[in-house]
Amino acid sequence: MSLPPDVRTAPPAAADPGQEPLAYPFWTSGGLGLSEGYGPLRDRPPVRVRLPYGDEAWLATGYDDVRAVLSDPRFSLAEAVRRDQPRIGPMPRAGGGLIALDAPRHTRLRALLAKEFTARRVEPLRGRIREVADGLLDRMAAAGPPADLVEDLAFPLPMTLICEIVGVPEEDRPLLRTWADAVCSGGVTPEVVGRHAQDFFARMAGWVEARRRVPADDLISVLVRAVDEGALTGEELTGLLNEVLIGGFVTTTNQIANFFAVLLLPREAGGGGAELWASLRARPELVPRAVEELLRLVPLLNGLTLPRYAEEDVELGGVLVRAGEPVVVSQAAANHDPAAFPSPGRIVLDRPGTPHISFGHGIHYCLGAHLARLELRTTLERVADRLPELRLAVPEEELCWRSKEFFSGLRSLPVTW
Repeated sequence: MSLPPDVRTAPPAAADPGQEPLAYPFWTSGGLGLSEGYGPLRDRPPVRVRLPYGDEAWLATGYDDVRAVLSDPRFSLAEAVRRDQPRIGPMPRAGGGLIALDAPRHTRLRALLAKEFTARRVEPLRGRIREVADGLLDRMAAAGPPADLVEDLAFPLPMTLICEIVGVPEEDRPLLRTWADAVCSGGVTPEVVGRHAQDFFARMAGWVEARRRVPADDLISVLVRAVDEGALTGEELTGLLNEVLIGGFVTTTNQIANFFAVLLLPREAGGGGAELWASLRARPELVPRAVEELLRLVPLLNGLTLPRYAEEDVELGGVLVRAGEPVVVSQAAANHDPAAFPSPGRIVLDRPGTPHISFGHGIHYCLGAHLARLELRTTLERVADRLPELRLAVPEEELCWRSKEFFSGLRSLPVTW
């Protein structure tokens, strides 16, 4: 791992055994601003933190340090499954799925999925995404204002698309949402999660057997064929489907609502939201750049910090992470690092080429990034065209924000037009 010259000239500092770890995550009281807890950590090397459960950890917040952790193979995601991993809820992250694997096993399994989510494969879905968005907006228009942008648009659009891609029957989609809510809440007891898991994975087994009998043009059929050919185990299939389904709609659902919160609540974007919304209505060609800047600006991941354990002593940002110690990173803080993004709290559509890391970095870069971008762009384009006068239907203080959960965002977003 390459480190900046100024830290390579001095020996790395080990953890101070007398220094009390900081309580982490740094929760916000509401809204979409980056927690004030990150402010004192700017221009500092990684610090020691303690999450509500599990081991103490190093926290990396600077852009260069976060990218280094995400891409350095000496930091292992798989090792966390065998440890008392730092986490915000009582349930540890289980094995299965790509986010619990390192290369080479990760490389083998990702290859089975990657070709289904390439830009070339996803681009033909543009028309279907627009069709789904317009259908939902038609229903909103027919019912008349007010509407809940979360329930009426932000949730059903990505849910519909990922379920069609994977092959989830329409009648089973409410079960998927119940399971995703349980997994992502952070406050559900292990007993409740276990009951939901039993129901969900039993239903998933039914989908798999149905596709084994009658294949279709969907992801389940692709993975069943891989199992039958010996390229995948049944347990791996289950882990991959679970990860693709939850990751395929939960994050995009939250970001659609968050983006419109920025656009309709200008102070959430450092004063630039209302101006951006006016620009998008007048110049829809700006939507792709706006999506990238909003992805950088909005801190989606709040407490969801997937720990990586150092497999050997590693120098990181001027400190020594010893073998066996975990590191958690804040992609949100890295996206607000002023050394990488001047005036990070403002919307700037013509920022220079430093890429945000909202989709991650390295071998675990988000598999569905192309699909998410297309869904976000299409949603902004269609709402700007169909409901250009969209505005909040309630005072800002009545908005209900998620509190102490994995994802930052709104439980509902009442709008009118």
